[in-house]
Amino acid sequence: MHVMLLTFGADLRNHYQANFSILSFLKEGSSVRTVDVFTDRPDLYRHLGDRATMLAVDQALLEEWTGPHRFFWRIKIKAIEAMIERYGAEPVVYVDSDTFLTDDAAGFARKLEEGGAFLHENEGRLQELRQKTTRRMWSQIANRTFAGIRIDGSTAMWNAGVVGVPARENARAIQLALDLCDEMCAAGVTPRLIEQYAISVALDTLYDLHPATPWIAHYWGNKEEWNQSISGFFVEADLRGLTFEQKLEQLRAFDHRSIPVRKQRRKSNERVRRLADALFPPLKVLYHGG
Repeated sequence: MHVMLLTFGADLRNHYQANFSILSFLKEGSSVRTVDVFTDRPDLYRHLGDRATMLAVDQALLEEWTGPHRFFWRIKIKAIEAMIERYGAEPVVYVDSDTFLTDDAAGFARKLEEGGAFLHENEGRLQELRQKTTRRMWSQIANRTFAGIRIDGSTAMWNAGVVGVPARENARAIQLALDLCDEMCAAGVTPRLIEQYAISVALDTLYDLHPATPWIAHYWGNKEEWNQSISGFFVEADLRGLTFEQKLEQLRAFDHRSIPVRKQRRKSNERVRRLADALFPPLKVLYHGG
């Protein structure tokens, strides 16, 4: 299988998350044929050497990928399309930066080769999801037809932090996702989750769709703790002067079950923290020489 990431911008956290994810796949050996990274910061991946391929993206390309309706997250679908064009009839796996392979790449690759498609996890039928955005989205698309597919109560929203596309009909699948995305945008559907839903519907229409959770963790729900752990991993590796192979060995011993991938907090928790920061700012801020 060919693994790909899309990471750009000035926030270093996105890039060290991506590096950690890449290492988690490289430690598994021959089941991962290639790792390709669409990025505007290839310098932050130089330590990978020829183990990963950097594919340049810039602002002009990203804007082109947003499409006729300037929907930003359409770029995820376009990046997957570019990978499919690059590797032809071979399985492609997109992963968000905040993911890592936990176990058995060979088993995951075998399922893809057998024709199963993957998204991270099934979040539930759209009509049953209770978030404000998903409720609004359902009211806008229920029982309507987009790209020849009627959206009814059976259609589910999947988390698209992992997108595994088998070799069979991969070009057709990604074109269907693009068509769904563009037609929903044209219809004025609330844009926040359109690309995720378009990918969900497209893959569920053409394949047997499975959750990737047995193999790939996605810590979007607890990034603060994972960022601390990952930055510590790289700082220690640098200070100890570990070789690349030693980094992989360290990662093989990494206890990924010691930190929750999701930690739900009440919204009032964040509001209270922001209020405390506003009410009680630092008493004194001193810069050297000031």
